[in-house]
Amino acid sequence: MTEASYLSGRFLLAMPGMFDPNFNKSVIALYVHDENGAFGVGVGHLRSGITFHSILKELKIDPGVAPDCPVHHGGPVQPGAGFVLHSLDWREPNTLVAEGLGGLSSTVDALRAIAEGRGPKRWIVALGYAGWGAGQLDGEMRHHGWYSAEGSESILFDQPAEQRWQAVWEAEGIDPSLLAAQTGNA
Repeated sequence: MTEASYLSGRFLLAMPGMFDPNFNKSVIALYVHDENGAFGVGVGHLRSGITFHSILKELKIDPGVAPDCPVHHGGPVQPGAGFVLHSLDWREPNTLVAEGLGGLSSTVDALRAIAEGRGPKRWIVALGYAGWGAGQLDGEMRHHGWYSAEGSESILFDQPAEQRWQAVWEAEGIDPSLLAAQTGNA
């Protein structure tokens, strides 16, 4: 495993007091991290007023057997782009796979498969993503901002969005109430 790809398949947790308020208490499922940059989808916050069925309706897809559920705020980049984070019992040719997190698909076919009951057993939907240019995330990791945690499908699919940030910290053996919001210089 090269140094440039060591974060793929992990959660990125926004530290308290992070420099960018767009990421306050964020949990990013990181699917790509290489020499070209990094790409992940936020799974710690929900989009207000948007549900899975409303997305299906907008795309003129019959919801069929799919339950209605909230949609996650995937990140500030392309907030209208949709992503399905899912178990690997279903995948498409272009599905990104990250060990520890499962698959990530971004086609209308993924939404249709879920609506028709032939899609993945476990899934969540997000709009938008978080992206970093070459070396950008590496630089942010050297400053007070992000913490890299083990990816976990059970936390991703079994914990409610509003509890994921806390659950990931606890899985790492860290009490987030003890984290400092500022760092100093020696």
